[in-house]
Order: sequence, then structure tokens, then C-alpha cells
Amino acid sequence: MINRIPVTDISPVVFFGGDFIPVKAIAGEEIPVSATIFREGHDALGADVVLYDSNKREIARQVMREKWHGGDIYEGSVKIPHRGDFTFTIDSYDHPFATWLHDAEIKIPADIDAELMCTIGKQIFEAKLSEDSSAKNLLAPVIKALGDKTLSPHNRFSQASSDQIRSYFSANPLRRLVSSSDHYPIRADHERALVGAWYEFFPRSEGAKVAADGTITTGTFKTAEKRLPEVAAMGFDILYLPPVHPIGKTFRKGKNNSLTPSPTDPGVPWAIGNADGGHDAINPELGTLADFENFVKAAKKVGLEIAMDFALQASPDHPWVKSHPEFFTTRPDGSIAYAENPPKKYQDIYPINFDNDYQGILNESLRILRFWIAKGISIFRVDNPHTKPVHFWSDVMRTIHQESPDVVFLAEAFTKPSMMHALGKAGFHQSYTYFTWRTSKQELTEYANEVAHHTSAFFRPNFWVNTPDILPFHLQSGNPAIFAIRAALAATLTPSWGMYAGYELYEHRRFKEGGEEYIDSEKYEIKVRDWEGATKKKLTLAPFITQLNSIRRKNVALQRLRNLRFHTTDSDAILAYSKRDGDNLILVVVNLDPSFAQETTVHWNLAELGINRDNFEVTDLIDGATYNWSAHTFVRLDPTRLAGKVVHIAQVKL
Repeated sequence: MINRIPVTDISPVVFFGGDFIPVKAIAGEEIPVSATIFREGHDALGADVVLYDSNKREIARQVMREKWHGGDIYEGSVKIPHRGDFTFTIDSYDHPFATWLHDAEIKIPADIDAELMCTIGKQIFEAKLSEDSSAKNLLAPVIKALGDKTLSPHNRFSQASSDQIRSYFSANPLRRLVSSSDHYPIRADHERALVGAWYEFFPRSEGAKVAADGTITTGTFKTAEKRLPEVAAMGFDILYLPPVHPIGKTFRKGKNNSLTPSPTDPGVPWAIGNADGGHDAINPELGTLADFENFVKAAKKVGLEIAMDFALQASPDHPWVKSHPEFFTTRPDGSIAYAENPPKKYQDIYPINFDNDYQGILNESLRILRFWIAKGISIFRVDNPHTKPVHFWSDVMRTIHQESPDVVFLAEAFTKPSMMHALGKAGFHQSYTYFTWRTSKQELTEYANEVAHHTSAFFRPNFWVNTPDILPFHLQSGNPAIFAIRAALAATLTPSWGMYAGYELYEHRRFKEGGEEYIDSEKYEIKVRDWEGATKKKLTLAPFITQLNSIRRKNVALQRLRNLRFHTTDSDAILAYSKRDGDNLILVVVNLDPSFAQETTVHWNLAELGINRDNFEVTDLIDGATYNWSAHTFVRLDPTRLAGKVVHIAQVKL
């Protein structure tokens, strides 16, 4: 539909699968809205962005402003009041006061139709007063003056164009020829869909013991439960567990992905299923289902939510192989095809073939998810969703949202942007990202701007510093400063970030030269870590991680995505950015060089920050130091000192 005064290029609007799908939001989040708006002729126009509830009742309206004069681009925002489904429209309209003001400013001083201008103005003011009686004290004297022919037209116009009058009509325009755009959906999800600090550990490694002969006793849910307070004390919100189901024995992998495992090798948790059960069962080596439920309850008591892995695949021993052979791909020789990602081979895993029995696979997947939701799980980290059809996830997400709208899904999709974005549009609340491989100032700036501004309507990023599968090249030096730098970036650039256990101990040994895999990877073996010893010897990043998460919790600006703004620095080694939400303004300056001190001048855009003075006071939330900064601030960050300084996270005193 074309408005009487046309509106085009509306953002944010997400069209997918033949329909408009909801823009992603959470309660309290402010969503920027923009559009190109124009009209015939020279009369002025106006526009509002209007927010509606799920019953199409108007609940908020904001006047949109031109981004720059004459550019036809108008901007505004909607603030989401609570969780649920909403829509917004853009109302465009004729703006008679603005047209009159423009014409009168030209004609009255030139004595061209001056009396007529006063008459037209009087009619506009009378029309506005008729719809807004609360403005009588402001408008009535002007109406009287405009009709008083004993006063000069210039005098009358002066009273009708005061700063107070201009401000009033700017905020409360007289709207004529109003027409509305289509309704575009917004969905406010559970807060965890946007905001969270994630920590990953393998329960079998927590509380594991090494005997004198070198044999290892596996950890269990009961022993792993003892580490929950420590994870919570670091400020994490979500504890993600790799699959906790029975592990297949056929083609079980040994240490470092060996095809010749020893009898004591525990297997890869993602090779799901054996005689003890499949996706709805618990690995008996970890305990019982009751033990798992107690673990979930214990986590909630210390403020942690458990994120469960949903890996839609099976080991050759999974019950599905016998009960549902149609779920898999059978090759001409009668064998079932195992998973491959050349050159990687996963002989211990059978992928699902969704084209054989789509409805059966969908029903079974929903059954499994419902089973664990009933056990208290409301967050799922989905393994390799990009290897499954997008429409499958759309069906899953739609159904689960209808039944359990608080459930959150994180996509572990390190793949092409088109697929990652499609998964977000299909319903995934968050996704892993390319942050892991973005290291330079330019790369970080471009990528963070992309996820904050260009794709935020449908794609929420979760910045992970490492995973059991990925040991990035920049961490392989083991330099503690680079671990601090990457954690600071991940924790402040986006509202959700994550780290895999061992990061705080600076684990960095690679499997091979030129590779990004850990040697002695925890995927294939139980890893016994000396958490207590590292703390006593101060060989841990945990105190810094705790600070980062504490700062995030106390500053709502760091819990938002769309408010990220980068600022110019004179050094390619120093990155500066800001985040503001209301009166909470945070400035971050990071030294990207872990080996050398770097110094530069940061050029803060004060207008963009909303600061209207030359100098302003900030408090560094890392060390409590107070500084007097200005539009051009000199900074020096030295990671080589005893208590190395890699970042300023500064709160501005407004």
C-alpha cells in the first residue's frame, strides 16, 4: 500500500519465507526506526512511528525527525514496554504549521500576502487548539494576536513563531492527510535471548580424579555440582553443557581424535546414543536423571541457568538406528553414511536425513525438546543447525514458541553469512559468530558495526572467545594479555558473550602447526584441572573475568546491542567505542596489542555521546581511577606492567 505521503525503505523490517517476521527485541529495549518519506510539491510533511500491542491498540507514538535537512530520511524509535508481540507503523501526514512557517518567514518580511499569511496561521492555530485543549494557555493568545489587525503582520508573526511555539508544534504537529504503512511485527523475547554471560564445561571433567597409576575417575553431576558456586561467582549467567546423553561405542574416538581408542577412553559426547538410550537419556557415567535434575536445581540456586546441547545426530549405537532407520541415509552397499566435513571425518556419528521422514523427525525432535523443557531446561545450544534444513528449524521454533515462549535457542553455526542469517530469521534467538577470527581494528569495527546495526533485526550475536573445537591463532602464544583483551572485547561489544573452561587458565597448546584445535582436546578425554592451585598461584584470569561480568550487570548500556558507536583513534592498535542507554554512558578503550604499551589520542564524538560540555569526568570501572577527559583524550595502555592494563571501561558522570 502506498501512503498518501509515500513511505519507503522502512527499517527494521524482516521479510522471510513469503511473510514479514518479527524484529528481535527484549523488554526495555529501544529499537531505532527509519524510513524514506517524501511528497509531491513543496508543502512540508511529518511522520510518526507508532507502536501497537498484539491487539493492534496504539500504545506509543513518537515524532520522527529528518536525519539531515532535505535528505528525505526520517528517524525515530520505539521502546518495547514488556515481553510479547507488537507491531509498528509509520504514519505520514501533511504538516500545515511547518508549511505556513516556511512561507510566512519569506512572505511577511517581503510584505507579500502578509495579511493572508496571518489569516492562514490563525486557522492552523485554531485547528490545533480544537484538538488539544490542554495547550489553550499557549495557543489562545497567539490566535488572538494573529487576528488583531491593529498589530503589524510582522509583530503577529513574531508571536506565532517563538521558540516555545516552534517546540510545541515540533512535538505536537497538526496532522492532516494522515495515512499509515503496513503493520510490521516486533517480538520481545526473554531477556536471555539478548543478554547473558555463558560458560561451558564438561561435567565429566569437573571433580575427576587421577589415581597413582594414571587412571582417571570420571566426574559426575554430583561432583560437578561442587563447582557451580565458583562459576556463578565469576558472574556467569548461563552454564552450557555438552551433550550429557549415553555415548556410542562403535567407532568411538580416542585421545586426539584417534581411531584406536583404549578401553578407558570416554568417547565424544556428540556421538549420542547406545544401549542405555538416546537423546532423552542420561549417560550413566555422569549419574541418573534424578542427579541431573538436582544439578539443574543446584545451578538455579546460585543464579545459573543450564543450557543443554541439542545435537540432532546419532551414534551407530543409537536406538533410532534400529527403530527409525528411515531417519538416516543408507548407501547402495547397505551401510549408513557417517558425518563428514572434509577433511574431517566423524565415523562415530550418523547425520539425519530430513527428506526420508520429515514429519517423523520433526515429531521426535519436538518430543525430545518438550521432555527436557519439562525437566527445567529453558535454553538450548543447538549443534550444527546449518547442516539441517532451515524450514525444519522454522517449524520447530514456531511450535516451541507457542508452547513455551521463554525457551531460548543458540545456533552453533560457523558457516556462510546467508545461512547464519536465515537461521536467525527462522527463529533462533542467538548465534555464534565470526568474532573469534576478527582481530584487527578494522575487522573488529566492521564486524561489530554489522551485527549491531545492519543485521540486528534478525541476528543476535554471541561473542565466544574460544570453544572446545576452536583455539584461535591469537591465543596460541599463551600471553595472558591477549586472553584479557579478547575477553574485554567480547564482554563489552555485545550483550552476550561466552568462554569455554580453561580459558581463564590460559590454555593454549595446539594440536598441530597451522591448526586451530587444542591438543589433548576435552572432546576426546577427561581433563583434570587444578582450579584451586591456579587460584593460589594467581595463574588465572578469573578475577578479571569476574570484574567484566560485574561491570556488565551493573551497566544497562552494556546489555544492549544497537547502541554501539565507534570513535576515531590515531592508532591502529587502539580501539575506542561507546554505549549509552538513558543516563548510563560507557566508554571503552582497548589496546589490541598484547605485547607492547600503546598510546594515542581518542577523538570522542561529543554530539553523538550526548555530552554538551568540553570536559567530562569518567571513572574507570576496572581500577576505580577517575579521569577528566575531553573531546580529544590522550590514553596509554600498557599490558606489560605487573598488573597489566589492557582496557579502560569508563563510566561517564553525566
